[in-house]
Amino acid sequence: MRRILSLAVTAALAVTLAACSADPLADQYRAGDNKGYIAANGFQTQEIAPDQRGEAVEFSGSLDNGSAVSSADFAGQVLVVNFWYATCGPCIIEAPRLEQAYQSFEGQGVSFLGINTYDQPATALSFARDNGVSYSSVMAVGDAELKLAFAEKTPINATPTTLVLDRQGRVAARVIGELPEASILDAMVRPVLAESELTLEPSSSTEYCGSPCPSLSRPG
Repeated sequence: MRRILSLAVTAALAVTLAACSADPLADQYRAGDNKGYIAANGFQTQEIAPDQRGEAVEFSGSLDNGSAVSSADFAGQVLVVNFWYATCGPCIIEAPRLEQAYQSFEGQGVSFLGINTYDQPATALSFARDNGVSYSSVMAVGDAELKLAFAEKTPINATPTTLVLDRQGRVAARVIGELPEASILDAMVRPVLAESELTLEPSSSTEYCGSPCPSLSRPG
């Protein structure tokens, strides 16, 4: 009996110590040596080398404010796309982390766009106000073409999911599951932004509106 109790205490202590340890995913990203990760809770990350990326994602739709939007609006930019809906618990938790990352890239040629997979525009706008989200979302409810545009790139029913598209519109990185820290997304975006800057010709006439884009960010 004593041996059984001793084993039980040892097991409980091991669980407690594991729970108190540092987040290995965040540590790996800070070290810059993590290119792919699958956590026990299903959280996954993947970074894709430039020569292994597929075709550019081409999409169009309507924003939560009623304006039209398309992939052409982000030509020449790095684009972060987050799939979410209002009653998704992890979406609520990660919203301020996404906003933090969005603000950190202001004016650097990085834009953010939400894709709401379930709600009506009024609900999406209310969520944005309540959670301090200042970038816009495109509404996917009833828009089969919008869903199809991303279906081959990511499991859009796995919500939340976040994609990083390079300046050519190709998927360069993805996060499946709740974003644990803004710094993780930051660490995934910066290499894509850096490679884009290196591959652009100095004389290139490519224009982009920067971040936030005047027509896609919410009025302050």
